[in-house]
Amino acid sequence: MGASDLAELLRSLKERSGLSYGVLAKRLHVSTSTLHRYCNGSTVPTEFAPVERLARLCKATPEELIQVHRQWILADAARGRKPQADGASTDATTDAPAPEVVAPEEEATTAPVPASPVSSDSRPQRQRRFRRAVLAALAVTCVMGSAALAVSLVGSGSDVDGTTRSAGASSSSRAGAPAPGKPGKAGERPSGTPSSPPEKEKEEKEPSASAGSNGTASPSSPGEQGGGVKDDSDSGDAPLTAHTRPYAYESPCSQRFLVNRKPGEMPKPPFEQDAPAWVSELGAVSADEQFVKITLQGTGKDAVVLEGLHARVDSTKAPLAWNAYATGVGCGGDVATRSFGVDLEAGSPTLTPVGGQRDFPYKVSRTDAEVFYVKADVGQHDVRWHLELQWSSGSRHGTLRIDDQGRPFRTSGSAGRPSYQQPLGDTRWSPAPVG
Repeated sequence: MGASDLAELLRSLKERSGLSYGVLAKRLHVSTSTLHRYCNGSTVPTEFAPVERLARLCKATPEELIQVHRQWILADAARGRKPQADGASTDATTDAPAPEVVAPEEEATTAPVPASPVSSDSRPQRQRRFRRAVLAALAVTCVMGSAALAVSLVGSGSDVDGTTRSAGASSSSRAGAPAPGKPGKAGERPSGTPSSPPEKEKEEKEPSASAGSNGTASPSSPGEQGGGVKDDSDSGDAPLTAHTRPYAYESPCSQRFLVNRKPGEMPKPPFEQDAPAWVSELGAVSADEQFVKITLQGTGKDAVVLEGLHARVDSTKAPLAWNAYATGVGCGGDVATRSFGVDLEAGSPTLTPVGGQRDFPYKVSRTDAEVFYVKADVGQHDVRWHLELQWSSGSRHGTLRIDDQGRPFRTSGSAGRPSYQQPLGDTRWSPAPVG
């Protein structure tokens, strides 16, 4: 066996792959002519690496990779070997004794070989042929050992990532391991000792709305933020999520804020999607009313019944003595929106359907969401408040807290406070008309 057998095997893999010489050469980073020489047997690569890459590009199986490796070793061992004369022995080990094995004392008594041209039967050439034959035999033995390792890997399946280990990688991974039953060196692990098992994957949990759980905007609703949860059931987290937009605009002209800054220190009014960042930067508080958008959606396989939504007042103080700033001027009057209204200064604040909004209960699931608007009114106080949603799903039930990323909503009356506006096209805040 030699270069012709290796070339025939490579050609069969190439034809089966359906890839052209040009495509394969480009992926192997060699010239097309070089690849032609590999596949017609006129050239045998000096390293196995390009042969292995070619076989892998042609989707060779582990068994075929072993055969390619074996054929390359034999072809490499036969590199430069001249054809034997007729009648000469084909076994290189029979035409000359090995100097490393036979009668070393004879070597000492043998006269030096003269530096004259030698025939094909001379001792140096026979020794070189013998060494090449020994190397070829050792290489075949190594290949057979690699084949045994590769067969065991094939029997145990592929790697975790779906790729199959090659015979070369299998043999190299065993290098240096002590033989079974024999103690290894200090710090080595005997080959029979199983490796540590891979870390188990964490169990996936159903998403839930926990207090300050995400704080990120809903992908479909920019500016919405995660609400909080308080689940009084015995079954763990609530099977639904709540995303809130605490500074929604009922209309472009409806929103007003109290800010502890002078008009000359104020930036321009924000658009609705920019209101959360604007409020956070200035420490602003909704003035007189706050319009909150709430999106609720189930997370489990069962539907969730929304039984009721309630307002809860956390604290009531004197109104803020700050300046009031309107975010929209000259864009028409307010537009009635389907929502739930609540007077936060009432003795028992109760949400009431407004603008044709129907009352609870509602139902949500993983594929069906509901969007609610709550319009909270304040006249003479600075009120911190939140919402509580009662829900049930099968035998489970609980209460979902809805707030501003774990903080209460905050709304303050602005009666008697200086009020400013910035008309469209203007760049300065000016006093708003009285009344």
